Amino acid sequence: MAAYFIAQYVVKDPALYAEYQQGAGPTIAAHGGELIVFDIAAETIEGTPPGAQTVILKFEDTAATKKWYESSDYQAVVGKRLEATEGYAIISQTMNIGG
Repeated sequence: MAAYFIAQYVVKDPALYAEYQQGAGPTIAAHGGELIVFDIAAETIEGTPPGAQTVILKFEDTAATKKWYESSDYQAVVGKRLEATEGYAIISQTMNIGG
């Protein structure tokens, strides 16, 4: 079942975030991921998100998503995103109806 890494945030340090993007991009494809959405001005219609920037990556399943996230190549750059942005990231499955 496909799984998605979904991040929504505000970029506080554009230069550091650009460094993150350069390093993170190749790790996605290397782990079988696909960039589905990169939107710097997502429109909120309910609730209060941390920011308008939204990124959605698609992986084969939750295990593949976690394998990418926990990989040494991604962990080498993720600190830059965490320092450069304020927001959250989740993993969500295509049809997870419990369990």
